[in-house]
Amino acid sequence: MKKYSREFSVGLFMFVGLLCLAYMTVKLGKMEVFGNDGYTLTAGFSSVAGLKPGAAVEIAGVRVGRVAGISLNKNYGASVTMLMDKGIELSDDSIASVKTSGLIGDKFVSISPGGSSAVLQPGGEVTETESAVDLESLISKYVFGGVK
Repeated sequence: MKKYSREFSVGLFMFVGLLCLAYMTVKLGKMEVFGNDGYTLTAGFSSVAGLKPGAAVEIAGVRVGRVAGISLNKNYGASVTMLMDKGIELSDDSIASVKTSGLIGDKFVSISPGGSSAVLQPGGEVTETESAVDLESLISKYVFGGVK
């Protein structure tokens, strides 16, 4: 009887350990298992250098969503799909900007709410955008005399 009790205890310990590992994989990987109650918005940028899917979408420094996908649009610009949290309402004159957290930090999308009373509907598009500042090109212009 003692042998079976020890085997059961080890098996139970391993099962709980695997459940914890699966939970941490989902949480740290920022995956959605049961879906998100949010909605999507899109925004077109001329450049999103360094922005990656899964990056934060913030308003006033508060995370209100994440970047769900990035694709090339027909005008050879970048189209960013953002998954916004439920309950966040943006006016149709909001501005989306690609920003950097810190000097060499990760890129994220910052949204500045507008003052219009018209609200963007799920699946809508943020038309006012500001692209990422390409630090490498600015430094190369300065070093090689492109800045006057």
